[in-house]
Amino acid sequence: MRKKLPVIGGSFLGFWLVAIMGFAVVQPVKVVPRLGLAPGYALVDQRGERLTSEDLRGTVAVYTFGYTHCGTGCYPSDSIFRAVQDRLAEADLGGVPVRLVTISFDPARDTPAVLDSVARTVGADPSVWTFATGEPTALKTLIGTGFEIYYGPAEGGGFEYRPGVMIVDGNGILRREYRWGMPSVDGLLKDLRVIAREARAATGAAKLAYEAAHVFACYSK
Repeated sequence: MRKKLPVIGGSFLGFWLVAIMGFAVVQPVKVVPRLGLAPGYALVDQRGERLTSEDLRGTVAVYTFGYTHCGTGCYPSDSIFRAVQDRLAEADLGGVPVRLVTISFDPARDTPAVLDSVARTVGADPSVWTFATGEPTALKTLIGTGFEIYYGPAEGGGFEYRPGVMIVDGNGILRREYRWGMPSVDGLLKDLRVIAREARAATGAAKLAYEAAHVFACYSK
């Protein structure tokens, strides 16, 4: 019996290799690379309710950072997120949930009430787009250390900061980081579509094909 085990194992492995190759040929696999674990957090949203990274497990989360009193120095993150929100239905996500999260690093002025007012002004759907803030030390740990987005005090009571957008998948893995500029709406929707397609391929040859694609992407850098 022991002599037959390698044959059975080899046949089983061969079957899956053929299945993976067949899936990849019929439906070419595209992936957004896994960049590492995203930082955890505990914040407060615009309704004054606790929001944690664990609350978004199983959800693809898109983060951006800023503050509401930036005036003419604001980056266009609100307009980009509003456009993404309005176009999610056309992104063919197959039921994979997506949450947009705008995090303010100015908690002294950006209270939940202020964030709620801003959210209403920009047309944020609370089921899709959340505004949040937290304690200064926790924010610095999350944004500055975790996501490596720079921000600091500026003259006149404001902040200087670098724009950034981060996409984290439902397993808490950082998948895309846009630094030194804001991404296009089409670019974000494309990333979300690819990540959602992978999330739906949770079993069988499709899952193995995606894992193989990630290995190839890692070693081809």
